[in-house]
Amino acid sequence: MELTDLRVVLAIVKEGNITRAAEKLGYVQSNITTRVRKLEQELGVQLFHRSTKGVEPTEKGLLFSRYASSILHMVEDAALAVKEPDQPCGPLVIGVVETIASSAAFIRALSDFQINYPEVSLSLVTGTSPLNYSRLQNRELDGAFCTGEFDLSSMQVAYEIQEEVILLQGSQDASAPEVAKASWIVFPKGCPLRAAVEHWLQTQGVASMNMIEVSALDTMLNCVRAGIGYALLTESVVTSDDERLRAHSVPEPYRYVTTRLISRKEQFRSKAFSAFAACVESAGKTSD
Repeated sequence: MELTDLRVVLAIVKEGNITRAAEKLGYVQSNITTRVRKLEQELGVQLFHRSTKGVEPTEKGLLFSRYASSILHMVEDAALAVKEPDQPCGPLVIGVVETIASSAAFIRALSDFQINYPEVSLSLVTGTSPLNYSRLQNRELDGAFCTGEFDLSSMQVAYEIQEEVILLQGSQDASAPEVAKASWIVFPKGCPLRAAVEHWLQTQGVASMNMIEVSALDTMLNCVRAGIGYALLTESVVTSDDERLRAHSVPEPYRYVTTRLISRKEQFRSKAFSAFAACVESAGKTSD
């Protein structure tokens, strides 16, 4: 059994088709078919069900693919560990959520990181917390900020912060917020602040919610400033001198959210990510 055999199995499982798997790996189809049959003979089990529509992994095939994935990741991590220079450098991809990306503490962390580690090529990818979590699991990210509760059994937490949530209203509306009758400006599904709005309105007996979905924090704030609707946001993203906004406290069940900077729980942890996490933690302590 060779590492190439493991890559072949994973490609077939992902593509569901031997021809497409061969194209992805740059092999001829007959080579892939021969490798799979030889591997099945070596293991003494059938790894795939074959049909005119393609191939599907058997129960044993799925089990083998999970081990194959783990082995290849360990090989990749081993190579990275021995090749990594003494100083943080190279690419680093971090998933961020809008509320973190716009906070003063995060901007300060980015500035410190750039000054101290200029050899690291940092990429920030914005997404919802569930999307960040999924991308991290799929190894598309080196680390990610996720707000809300997730299964952290396969993750390690580098930094954690609990933030207060406030209700924002345009300053031109002097009346007290009427949450049941208002329009709401929300982020896409998966955002815990949106989920809090939905649950809050349900407890108020609101069956039909008037929501305007936006993907950018600036758009959300401008909508609120214009009196188009209310929004729930973390306190850290709103400046105290913004006279076009009025802030209100929210009921206890929705008053706080926790955001974590997480990475996969693996033996190898890049110096670049460790340095980034340290800058985030330092900036967070400064803002306390």
